[in-house]
Amino acid sequence: MVQIRGMAEIEEGLAALARLDDRLSTVIAAAGPIPLRLSPPGFAGLCEIIVSQMVSKAAASAIWSRIQAAGAMTPAVYLGHSPEVVAGFGLSRAKARAIEGLAAALVESRFDLDVLSSLVPEEARARLVALPGVGPWTAEVYLMFCLGAADVFPAGDVALRAAVGHALSMEVRPSVPEVSELSLSWQPWRSVAARLFWAYYARVLRRDAIPMT
Repeated sequence: MVQIRGMAEIEEGLAALARLDDRLSTVIAAAGPIPLRLSPPGFAGLCEIIVSQMVSKAAASAIWSRIQAAGAMTPAVYLGHSPEVVAGFGLSRAKARAIEGLAAALVESRFDLDVLSSLVPEEARARLVALPGVGPWTAEVYLMFCLGAADVFPAGDVALRAAVGHALSMEVRPSVPEVSELSLSWQPWRSVAARLFWAYYARVLRRDAIPMT
């Protein structure tokens, strides 16, 4: 799996995208600097993404800070928290179940996060979404930001669809299938395209751009 390791790959991807799709040159100019946004892979990285689902950046940061303050973010330590401690994190029931289930699967060796980096993105995504509480968006964002996959586009993300529709002068926000189809022309740099449109969303639409479902 091709990996994004630093800004050199982002710059390479942007140059390739401009060649692949003439319209993206204007988007690149309007978006400004494109953040790298990489986090270490593993249990903590995936949990932080689960926490960020469908909440504001501020709310996600507050919840994540409380979880980190409770102890090392490892599967065994997390499973050792009392129900009262977990309740104090502010997680929804679904997210609490998802993180507990992930921790248990790792402790019991029923799932291996480390092997994902050796798989093609489609197979890695399939293994992640088989976990309870891990949907396509969570899996795709983990592949992008923790494993550095270069060719993933979370078409279900509301901010991305809004940015694509606005940047490409579409009359209405494109649907998930429409954006999925459109993103095929940006292969093999769809993860850079996603970063580009999130940056465009933040700068041009004047919103706090974080991945959203």
